[in-house]
Amino acid sequence: MRYATLTLTWTDCQLHPLEDKFARDDSVTVEAIEYVSPGPKGRYVELLELRGDIERAEELLDDSPDALEYDITGTEGRGVAYIQCRTAGLVNDLLNLLHDHEIVVDWPMYSFDDESRGVKVTVVGTSSAIQDAVADLPTAVDFTLERMGEYEPDTGKLSGLLTDRQLEIFDLAVREGYYEIPRQTTHQDLATKLDVSTGTVSEHLQRIESKIVTATVDPI
Repeated sequence: MRYATLTLTWTDCQLHPLEDKFARDDSVTVEAIEYVSPGPKGRYVELLELRGDIERAEELLDDSPDALEYDITGTEGRGVAYIQCRTAGLVNDLLNLLHDHEIVVDWPMYSFDDESRGVKVTVVGTSSAIQDAVADLPTAVDFTLERMGEYEPDTGKLSGLLTDRQLEIFDLAVREGYYEIPRQTTHQDLATKLDVSTGTVSEHLQRIESKIVTATVDPI
């Protein structure tokens, strides 16, 4: 069994009808697509990991005719949204592609919105199925193959727990002595090296530490 991690980007189209709603509003962002599945009557359902103003996210969904039904849970600037949407655009093409080539997604997909919009996604299947699916990607989508190899699911490994960005930040924090006693660096020092805000570093480290603790410590 093989896996491939791909970065998919697009500029002149939308992944799904709700994409512009979140992309145009700085108060709330979609950090990850936890799951997408086709539903009945031409609909699809998705779970989105949100960061920012959760009440604003509800307003955006209320204002969208493409969000047929939704529910959001979360507090303190983070939440997960369950949304039923109209199937349209690239999301429908990509779902059909997965089905036709009998490959599966190793969820979640991590979204970004830099110079172009995109997601980083890992798919699992045979080598030929993955290659055929990549060859059949819609012409509106560009892709970069990040890595490919034998699929060995192991959530105990950091690479299975953390995103590439989180691995980068955690690696820097360890190398700079953030976890030494006494600490050899600060959030501000790390932020300067990463060219991001101190708050962003603090938030990333909290999420990294939470994931590691949750995966390695059994509940009492």
